[in-house]
Amino acid sequence: MSTADVSGGASGADDGGAHGREIAELRARVAELERSGPRREHHRVRSTFAVVLVLLAALLTPLSAVAAWSSDLIGNTDRYVSTMKPLASDPDIQDAVAKRVTDAVMQHVDVQSLLESVAPADRPALTKAIGPLSGPITSGLTDFVHTVALRFVSSDAFATLWTELNRRAHAAVDKALTGSGGGAVKLTDDAVVIDLAPVIDQVKQALVDQGLAIAAKIPQVHTNFTVMTSDSIGKAKKIYRLLQLVGFWLPVLALLLAAGGVLLAVRRRRALVTAALLVAGGAAVLGIALWIFRAVYLDSLPAAVSQPAAGSVFDTLVRYLRTSVRLIITLGIIVALAAWLTGGGRAAKRVNAAWTGGIGAVRTATGVELGAVGAWVHRVKSWLNWTVVAVAVVVLLIWNYPTAVVTVWIAVLALLALAVVEFLDDDGAPHLIDAGGGPAAGPATKSPA
Repeated sequence: MSTADVSGGASGADDGGAHGREIAELRARVAELERSGPRREHHRVRSTFAVVLVLLAALLTPLSAVAAWSSDLIGNTDRYVSTMKPLASDPDIQDAVAKRVTDAVMQHVDVQSLLESVAPADRPALTKAIGPLSGPITSGLTDFVHTVALRFVSSDAFATLWTELNRRAHAAVDKALTGSGGGAVKLTDDAVVIDLAPVIDQVKQALVDQGLAIAAKIPQVHTNFTVMTSDSIGKAKKIYRLLQLVGFWLPVLALLLAAGGVLLAVRRRRALVTAALLVAGGAAVLGIALWIFRAVYLDSLPAAVSQPAAGSVFDTLVRYLRTSVRLIITLGIIVALAAWLTGGGRAAKRVNAAWTGGIGAVRTATGVELGAVGAWVHRVKSWLNWTVVAVAVVVLLIWNYPTAVVTVWIAVLALLALAVVEFLDDDGAPHLIDAGGGPAAGPATKSPA
């Protein structure tokens, strides 16, 4: 047999072996694809349900914030009173109340009869009180009453009375919505009304003290301020009962849906980033809706209603709701950022490398010898980091109505605590300092040629 025949036979054997290996690899690949088919379908189903749960959580976020705010504001008298208390010092509210009291007083004043009843000896005091009588008497008296009323509503006495009136108003609303409560404020003609007689009595006494003795002859004035009519009471009862049922559980449900979507997702870290941003987006939608509703609400008010005062009342009532909106947006961004930074993306790795490298450079430059402490922190570093996160979450949960600023500060303090843990993390490996003062390559590090 020739050498060529031998070579040809060997070559054929090699080709046959290579061909056989290719067939075996192809069969293995087909088998792997057949096995992964159902798994991919399973992942697709999981991902679909995860997306649905996250979207539901985002949709429920604005409803949850409104439900929690409404239930707390209506169901808690002290919360309502503390919310409305700052309005006593609001200039728009003071001006609107003074005008309302002035109109109520002047509607019950017969100027001509009062002037005829004034004794000649008292006319100089009347002239001094309301000014020269050259102008219209009614106009001068109205201005005087308004001045006295405005002075009273700017006093501490009005602030105290305002708090009491709002406490009664809340009792009236609660009584109308739940059918319970005391009889301090009653339903008149199927409407919730508040009697402003105490304010008017204080103004009448102030008029007398200012020299207008005839004000003492003004009969007692009862001015009913309607809070809610019968039609709105019927609708509000249904809404309030629903809020009582879901006011606490709806936010919990939204949180559970978001958590379920993240846990069900195949890529949980990415799902957490998405869920946090979508929840923050849902809160942002609520904030925009409040801004639009405020404009529509003020435009729909009658011309006789003071829009600045109505705007102040609206802004005060929704203050905690807006705080919740800012809190959810801030918290969502922080959670999304934290989840992204702990991921394996290229940019995240660079940020983490800069974080650990920077803190490590500071530790090395200071020359601190951590010894056993550094070794212990290195062993339990993960537990310490999670403890910092858990403490931050607990503080945020037990904080009474945290604001966005409070949330940011909690995040900043948690970040500082994590930096301290990173600084104390020392595995005992030698760290050299180069001539420039920075960290040099250790024994296991090769410098580039």
